[in-house]
Amino acid sequence: MLTRNDTIVAVATAAGRGAIAVVRLSGPQAVTIGRSVANPFPEVARMVTLTAVRTPGASDGDVIDHALATWFSAPASYTGEDVVELAVHGGALVSALVVEACVRAGARPALPGEFTERAVLHGKLDLVQAEAVADLIDARTRAAHRAAVRQLDGALSHRLDALRESLLQVDALIAYDIDFPAEDDAPPTRARVVAACDEAIEQIERLLATLPAAALGREGALVVLAGPPNAGKSALLNALVGEARVIVSDTPGTTRDAVEVFVDDAPYPLRLVDTAGLRTPGDSIERMGIEVSERYLAQAHVVLVCAERDEALDAAAETVARLGSGAVIRVRTKRDLHALTTELTENGGVGVSAVTGEGIAELREAIRTALCDQVAPPPEDAPLVTRARHETALRRAVQELRAFQFSWEQATLPAPVAATHLRAAVMALESLIGAVDVEDVMERVFRTFCIGK
Repeated sequence: MLTRNDTIVAVATAAGRGAIAVVRLSGPQAVTIGRSVANPFPEVARMVTLTAVRTPGASDGDVIDHALATWFSAPASYTGEDVVELAVHGGALVSALVVEACVRAGARPALPGEFTERAVLHGKLDLVQAEAVADLIDARTRAAHRAAVRQLDGALSHRLDALRESLLQVDALIAYDIDFPAEDDAPPTRARVVAACDEAIEQIERLLATLPAAALGREGALVVLAGPPNAGKSALLNALVGEARVIVSDTPGTTRDAVEVFVDDAPYPLRLVDTAGLRTPGDSIERMGIEVSERYLAQAHVVLVCAERDEALDAAAETVARLGSGAVIRVRTKRDLHALTTELTENGGVGVSAVTGEGIAELREAIRTALCDQVAPPPEDAPLVTRARHETALRRAVQELRAFQFSWEQATLPAPVAATHLRAAVMALESLIGAVDVEDVMERVFRTFCIGK
């Protein structure tokens, strides 16, 4: 069990050589400890002061660093406690010595995520918003970044809180009928309660429907380039990426293994995979490469079937159709060498040249269209369900609501017993946003954070 009334300290910036490192203190003794290690110390909150940092009890000449000190008074701080930040020169040693000085003055080294955990405990953030802080730090795509910012702004929290309130209203109506059966007010009609449950289930299922978009935004859509050997797949991948990432050769069979390149794109990032040519393998190594290609094809969201000529394109498309269920885009490569046929473009195919760049923009747009047809991008302001914990809690809420709804409609259980399912649904939502303090949930969430955040 954490002691949350002590004062913690950690380096809040990334490890390694840099211009500045920030050492952060939070807790009831933050200002006292700050004064003991930094002199002069700012007398006014949010005022930056140039100071000398020393180990407590050290002589005036024993300076660790000249730093900038700032303090934020509770509750107007990130954690809701008194917070002190010392901006020192970057590097491993200086920041470590400053942390050591703060520990000697009475602070405790912070655990991973403990600053954000205290923000939740003091009502500065809810648990969903706290997870968004970690998602924002870990985001490596624009889609993941946008989802984290929306979540941090409270888009999902507000939706969940509204759901919880609507269920509590239904629970209150049922409780009134149970506790005051002799009152003149008419009891809630079964149709009214069922309609409220239907609305709640619909809203939760709408949130769950964002799972595929969130997964694509976080992990990227798998786009596989397939076709016969020497069809220009590697050159095409380099053209799509914008730099040479794959060896290109006129010798058939140069690509013996799948080569994956991550490209940030809108609305979803892409995992472009160049695969070994589809053909009868000549040796065991080539056979292994083709088996890897087939595994990628089975998982692909989009397959770019590449070939120089229509006959080879048809044969490759037929092979790909047997191996996977992803959207197929026919790509006539080496457009600079071969004229396009109207049949290709009429059937949604694209002609490209990796040498001249012709058709590359059209192919990118065709990939985006194929992906959006499978998983529609959510509206800009729509909250996304981004974590397995969210999905589990929401599915549990739906399950409890359906159990309550069945009992209520069929009158198979007394109202007080049926209402326990309704309260279980409310508790599932409360555990999601942290309205109830579930220690093991808090432990799992915050120990995945970096130290100092």
